[in-house]
Amino acid sequence: MRGSLPVSTLTGPGTRSRHWFVRFSGAIAHWAGTSSAFVVAALVVMIWAVSGPLFHYSDTWQLVINTGTTIVTFLMVFLIQNTQNRDARAIHLKLDELIRAVDGVRNKMMDLERLSDEELMELRQQFDRISRQGETRRKETANDSRRSEEIDRR
Repeated sequence: MRGSLPVSTLTGPGTRSRHWFVRFSGAIAHWAGTSSAFVVAALVVMIWAVSGPLFHYSDTWQLVINTGTTIVTFLMVFLIQNTQNRDARAIHLKLDELIRAVDGVRNKMMDLERLSDEELMELRQQFDRISRQGETRRKETANDSRRSEEIDRR
């Protein structure tokens, strides 16, 4: 399919995507979540702050940190979103496989992400009704158990 990136997590354990952007975005997103990334960012800010007197706290000095953080933030949004999209697709496929493999499970649950908001809300309401019915049954069962225990004590 033209325009779509291969999903490395779907090809099996130990295999890696051959597409450079998938590897790059995955590595950067992983590194960005490490303590090393925080230390590097903190060092950059400290160096910038210490260099303030050197540049007489000029507009250019302030512009450097503003521009740098804006560019990094802008690029990271796309890299992290790419990684999140791949992870979400992989999780959906894994859940679809589990749904398909378990007997008695509704197979129509496999493509929920393709439903409209209205259809999802309707399904949510169905599950809320099922949950309330289950809660009512649990309460009735608990009451019956208490009554039985009271009778046994007499």
